[in-house]
Amino acid sequence: MSNPIVELTAREHEVLQLLSHGLNSGEIAQKLFISVNTVEYHRKQLLRKLSANNAAHLVGNAFRMRLLKG
Repeated sequence: MSNPIVELTAREHEVLQLLSHGLNSGEIAQKLFISVNTVEYHRKQLLRKLSANNAAHLVGNAFRMRLLKG
């Protein structure tokens, strides 16, 4: 996988971090005090930006792209 520059918003990065800890959309919404619909919007944007098909693929790509630290 090439390592293109991916720019995430602060909120996208927060959602990504929480996804990487295994939280679901409802749990993320509660933790960030936003609606589940807003979390879903950010998830869709992350999937698109990181060329992923699902949450597991998203987190894996994020680690490979060094957007998350192990």
